Parts: sequence; C-alpha cells; structure tokens
Amino acid sequence: QVQLVESGGGLVQAGGSLQLSCAASGRTYSTSKMGWFRQAPGKEREFVAAISRSGRNTYYADSVKGRFTISRDVAKNTVYLQMNSLKPEDSAVYYCAAAQDYYSDYSQSHAYDYWGQGTQVTVSS
Repeated sequence: QVQLVESGGGLVQAGGSLQLSCAASGRTYSTSKMGWFRQAPGKEREFVAAISRSGRNTYYADSVKGRFTISRDVAKNTVYLQMNSLKPEDSAVYYCAAAQDYYSDYSQSHAYDYWGQGTQVTVSS
C-alpha cells in the first residue's frame, strides 16, 4: 500500500500563487508516475499534471500549461505542484495520485492506484 497526503491548499486571489505538496509513504518503490487531478463542484475529476518516476518527463493539461509546474523530490518521496497566475476557474479540490503501471495513460484517473484525501484550492476574483 501507498499513502498519499496533500497539503498547501488555501484561499488566494486571482493572479496569485500556491504550492501543493504530496508526501508519499509506504511501498513507494512500487509506483511509477504521480499525478495531480482536480474536481470542482458539479464537475468530473480532471487531469492537471503528471510526472514520471525519474522526474524527467512531465505532462500538463492544456488549461494549466505555462502556469503550473509539477516536480518531485525522489529522496523525500514528495511531489509538488507550483501553481502561478491562478484563475477563479482553478478553484477545486486537488488530489494527488500514484500509479503502479508504467504504461498506463497518465491523463486517465482510472490509471492511478492510490489517491490522497484532497486539498481545497479557492481562487477569488
């Protein structure tokens, strides 16, 4: 089992920044990619960003490309999501996820085996 704990959410004004963290523990050696997803009220969970185990490969949703940056500290088993130029439409609960299958589609939620409890991000206009 892998446990994921997110932190760093909060309330920020439009144009501001936040950094989310996801600390992994347990059998982290069994995971390949890590991802961030978000879910706003009344909407489906959507892909935000993903990163390979090595950290060399990163992937982003078009809606956040150029504003968000995903990174990971392998030694600390922690993944980060730096969010800049935030917009009200970025408001959602953000979830960290870990996948075991190296070849699964990084943008699909069903490809991930472990999920955190989520952290709320609210961007005011």
